[in-house]
Amino acid sequence: MNTADLVTAAVLFGPGIAGTAAYLTTQRGWRTDSAAVRTVLAESAAARAAADNGTPPRGGEPAPDTTAAAEPVRLATVLPFPTTTDRRAA
Repeated sequence: MNTADLVTAAVLFGPGIAGTAAYLTTQRGWRTDSAAVRTVLAESAAARAAADNGTPPRGGEPAPDTTAAAEPVRLATVLPFPTTTDRRAA
């Protein structure tokens, strides 16, 4: 190998190697952050479950209406589909 080949290899592969090192370092930190976030979310869910008395917070949505729905209204004319079999494929 001559010097030109080494310079070319350094230019082509150098940024990729440096980027991979940075990416792996970020992934390592991400896992630590995720564990901390999961812990906080679990604590928050436990606190909400302990304080839950069956009603939604801040009023929330009203209970759904369980009465029977009215007959649906047709929005357009429905054309009957032909049921005869005397048609043939082209």
